[in-house]
Order: sequence, then structure tokens, then C-alpha cells
Amino acid sequence: MSSEIDQLQLEAIAALEAASDPQAVEAWRIEYLGSKGRLKDMMSRMRDLPAEERPVFGQRMNALKQSLEAAFESGKAGASAAPAGPPIDVTEPGIAARGGKRHVLTRTIDEIVEVFGRMGFSVAEGPEVEDEWHNFNALNIPDDHPARDPIDNFFLAGDRMLRSQTSTVQIRVMEQSPPPLKIISVGRVYRPDTHDATHYSMFHQVEGLCLDRGVTMIDLKTVLFQFARAYFGPEAEVRMRPSFFPFTEPSAEVDMKMQIRGQWQWVELGGCGMVDPNVLQAVGVDPEEWTGFAFGLGIERIAMRRYGISDIRHLYENDERFLRQF
Repeated sequence: MSSEIDQLQLEAIAALEAASDPQAVEAWRIEYLGSKGRLKDMMSRMRDLPAEERPVFGQRMNALKQSLEAAFESGKAGASAAPAGPPIDVTEPGIAARGGKRHVLTRTIDEIVEVFGRMGFSVAEGPEVEDEWHNFNALNIPDDHPARDPIDNFFLAGDRMLRSQTSTVQIRVMEQSPPPLKIISVGRVYRPDTHDATHYSMFHQVEGLCLDRGVTMIDLKTVLFQFARAYFGPEAEVRMRPSFFPFTEPSAEVDMKMQIRGQWQWVELGGCGMVDPNVLQAVGVDPEEWTGFAFGLGIERIAMRRYGISDIRHLYENDERFLRQF
């Protein structure tokens, strides 16, 4: 009987080594370890042995079972890890990795910063998660203003929110630094807009602030028109339309002519105006001594005009064919 146990072990190990895939390993388990397998069949022969031989036989069979179960687990893991196809030829030439490129928005931001830098503007930064004081109150936006409606903002816990404009940065700068000031801030802003060719729920703005003695609307117009012609060329068509914003008075919209789906049309780039005296008072600046202008322009729309992009959604779809054009 001992020789039969040894023979069964040798046959089982040889059969398992020949099993080359998970299906063959499972078939081996059924044949040797299953409820009607060969190991179970040999165990049933214990009742035919004399009583004094049964303990030794039982010990040998238990050891065999443990050995085959361990072999099965090892064989199952090996079969699962085996490659499904032909072996990899490491001598085959690889595909050369193409060099990455900076995203068109990143390039546009750097170009904008460079143009305004030549005009004497330094760069300031602020948080994207803001409080209502910096996003609304300090900007002279009253509690009942439509801009504060929950359907037009991304509110978080408490009075925290994702900023809806980079104007929050001018408030933080004026809180921390006395005038004169001449800064721009570039960053993401968030509004739950319906996505279309010119709107997206997350986009980028460049905010500008100039605060000094004797600053007028003429200075604002000069800066914006100089930027447009320095960045887009002398043929750039820009216009300013009277408008209203709680944080500027007087206020204006800045439009630029751009091609959308093959047609030239006026597209709003952002808003601007003279800083409202209430905003200056909110941050402790005397409006009788200091005046200033502010503007906020949409960077995606600037990029669309500069690079002939007809749909803002292309900038966020991560289509490599589109991105590699720039």
C-alpha cells in the first residue's frame, strides 16, 4: 500500500507540471482532489486494512493530501501568471516615446503674464476655495444680488465656496499691501454654466488691478487696447461697451471679434471698470486719495482667438490629436 501512495504522488505531480493553463490545472484538481477523485478513492481503502495498519496509512494519506493541495495552489498561481500570447521578444526595437508639449492654456497664461509684465504688472496669487466675504461682500455685492444665487455658484460647507471670479485676489492684495499697486492674478474660477462652444463650468481668468493717485478710465482703456494689440497684433478688433458690476463704477464689457464655427462675431472677453469706492473702503483704502481700475478676462477665450479654436470644450477633452497642434 505504501508503494501505491508513492506512485499516486509521482503521477499527480507529473500531471500537474504538464498542466499549462488555468483550465488544465482545474481539471487536475477535480481528478486528484475532487470529491470523486483518486485521492478520495484511495482513502476509501482504509476500511480494508487491518486495524494496526490504519493509523500509519491515515498519516501517509493526510501528508499526501496536504502536499497535493500545496502543489495545486502553486500551480494555479503559476498558470494564472503565464502570458496568454507568445513570449515577448526583448530584442525587438521599441516605439520611441514622443516628447510632451505644454498645454495650450499653460502657454497662453505664460504669454499673457509676459505681456502684462512688460507694462509693469506683477503677479499675485490667491486661494481657489474662498469665503463669501472675499467673493461677495468685500466686492460690494449685496446679499440679494443674483450673482450670489446658489444655482450660480459652487458652495461648500459653511460659508466656503469655489471662487467664482479672480476678483477675490485683488481684495486680498489690497488687505495686505498699501497702494500704489499694479498686479495681475491668473487662476481657475468655477461657475455652474451649461457647457457649449464658449462656456464651461471651470475656466481661467486673468484679473488686473491698478491702484494709484489720479488713475482714470483712460488708463484702463489704454492698458486693455495695448494688451490686445501686443498679443493679437495691430489688426485686433476690440471694443468696450457700458455695463454694470457692483465692484466697479463706471463699468464696461470688453469684446473681441473672433471666428466661431467659421463666422466672425463679437465675443465677450470679460468685464472691467473703475474700482468702486465701497470696495476701497472695505479694505481700508481712502477713495478720496486713491483711485484704480480693475479688469477680469477669460483666458480660454483669449486662447481661442489667438489659436483659432472654435469650441472651448476642445481644451478639456484631452484629445491628443487636438493638443498636438499647439
